[in-house]
Amino acid sequence: MDCFQKLEALIDSADADGIEEANALLRRFKDRSEQTTRAIDEFMLDFKTLVFVVETGVEGFQKPIRKLARARLAKLKYLVNVPA
Repeated sequence: MDCFQKLEALIDSADADGIEEANALLRRFKDRSEQTTRAIDEFMLDFKTLVFVVETGVEGFQKPIRKLARARLAKLKYLVNVPA
């Protein structure tokens, strides 16, 4: 399973332990460019929000926040795979 597949799985499970794992998975991309670093920060903010919503049981917001986190992850994946 590659890094982005693992991140997808973390979005699906959305628990507090996943935050540290996501940070560890993304650490290798952090210094590629300012744009990539910003995309990582945006993804992590959305992922942390998703974890909060899931853990507090606010079901009405889970689907849209998952969708947003997946969109941020897709953007990040694109940026990482585009040569600088």
